[in-house]
Amino acid sequence: MIGSGIFIVPAEIGRGVGSPALLIAAWLVTAVMTIIGALSYGELAAMMPSAGGQYVYLREALGPMWGFLFGWTLFLVIQTGTIAAVVVAFGKFLGVFFPAVSSSHWLLHLGHVPALRIGPMVLGNMEIGLNTANLTGIVIVLLLTGINILGVRLGALVQNIFTTAKTAALLGLVTLGVLFGRKSAAMAANFGHNFHNFWKGAGWHTLHPLHTGAGGPVAMVGLLTILAVVQTGSLFSADAWNNVTFTAGEVKNPRRNLPLSLVLGTGVVLGIYILANFVYLFALPLHGDPHGATAAARGIAYAADDRVATAALEQIFSHAGAYLMAGAILISTFGCANGLTMAGPRVYYAMSRDRLFFEGAGKLHPRYKTPVIALLIQGVWTCILCISGSYSQLLDYIICSELIFYILTMGSLFVLRRKRPDAQRPYKALGYPVLPALYIVMAAWICIVLLRYKPQYTWPGIVIVLLGVPVYAIWTRAAKRSPVTSA
Repeated sequence: MIGSGIFIVPAEIGRGVGSPALLIAAWLVTAVMTIIGALSYGELAAMMPSAGGQYVYLREALGPMWGFLFGWTLFLVIQTGTIAAVVVAFGKFLGVFFPAVSSSHWLLHLGHVPALRIGPMVLGNMEIGLNTANLTGIVIVLLLTGINILGVRLGALVQNIFTTAKTAALLGLVTLGVLFGRKSAAMAANFGHNFHNFWKGAGWHTLHPLHTGAGGPVAMVGLLTILAVVQTGSLFSADAWNNVTFTAGEVKNPRRNLPLSLVLGTGVVLGIYILANFVYLFALPLHGDPHGATAAARGIAYAADDRVATAALEQIFSHAGAYLMAGAILISTFGCANGLTMAGPRVYYAMSRDRLFFEGAGKLHPRYKTPVIALLIQGVWTCILCISGSYSQLLDYIICSELIFYILTMGSLFVLRRKRPDAQRPYKALGYPVLPALYIVMAAWICIVLLRYKPQYTWPGIVIVLLGVPVYAIWTRAAKRSPVTSA
């Protein structure tokens, strides 16, 4: 779960909500949704501890087509898009040490996609090409793909080392921020007397400006709408919590350990995330000047390249702190990308075994015992996504598509309770049916808002899901005609 988002996306959230209280509220909404999701997924994971995780749940509850649509979207948008966003963020933080690495330093600028207005939607308005930040991301993708091809043990060793390091980085940020990071100017601006400034702009009747589409008209929206819009960042930061279910077939005592790891892992990490955002508010004012000369002048909302964590530590330890935090975050993003690179091919492997993905993805290398073809296919597509848009565009593109499948998986919990009432359930979802239903309502609201106000990113994701329907029909027809081969 701990990747690049918590160190970057508070800047975008801060620009959107304009209130310290709503910055924290955005993370609280994410925490509630993610913990409910973990509580519910725990039942499915304990019931079906098989490689493929969410793909298997959808296949068993709703049918093979829904499992295929998830795997199709996971490959095209969710898993690969998340990896792309994380490695592009790696490039941003590498820019602290090497200023030439930047999203504005173009090596090959293919052009600008002009804005195209279609009814209330504004599509396009994007820069396409290769810059030093996404080139760095592509190099990391190729490196991690190679590491995971060379053996499961090597990939697991890298993951264990970097998981420890990235957890220590985040805990170190929180500890240092609480002990030494309270700056009088930031405390006055963000909290004020009796928390007056903290709650400013967070009322139910306060309206917030929001651009409709890319470069479209400004709409004034209420509290629930603005919180839904900014979930693209916070939900992304909490994403990948379900990846442990992809590896269920390799977990010891999965009926006990999967639910436990889901609930405890998400709860602890999200608690630290919320504390980290308070640390940002202790060290930096939320509002700032985008042209400010110092980190304090730019504030959280306009931190250089959105590197909020680096700016916060710079306030505590001057320039040395900025370098220290940037180095720790590079470790964090590298570890996160490695974990995602490991997990995705397990879904493609399960799909291939069901004859719903490329046949080679279901085979292991005779020497390294790794799904080489699945890893290579994932790596190539991720590199293409790295040059397809900015960090925030990738976030928006991922979340709506992913929320649709989270909703369907939550619905699978209800379906399986009816279809298989006597199935072995070592763990039953806490709060069923109220909490899963609440998750469905919250996720559906976010999707509706994103479709309305972020159409240039969300509608293409929906189209990708729908395109999977004819692809599924073609694939299954071809599979029936071709002979079954052993893996």
